[in-house]
Amino acid sequence: MDYTHKDCKHFLAVDVFKGICKRDQDNILADDSSCDRFDLLERCKYCKNYKATQEQLGLCMDTVDAYPDMIAKTCNDFQWRSHQA
Repeated sequence: MDYTHKDCKHFLAVDVFKGICKRDQDNILADDSSCDRFDLLERCKYCKNYKATQEQLGLCMDTVDAYPDMIAKTCNDFQWRSHQA
């Protein structure tokens, strides 16, 4: 799977298109390919409880609407999909 900067724990969004790397303070584009210091951020799309229902929408635990790019760092039910862990 190809990851982008916005999928990294060290990405700090400035706006929809760009951000700053928290490690080296470089300006980076959110959708550019990740670097070699990439550290995967917990997002709904990487959780085994998430199931896509549309292109940019899904269900969490088959009950609650969830967006695939929603950050799930504080979600008590987050569990990495087997290929992400």
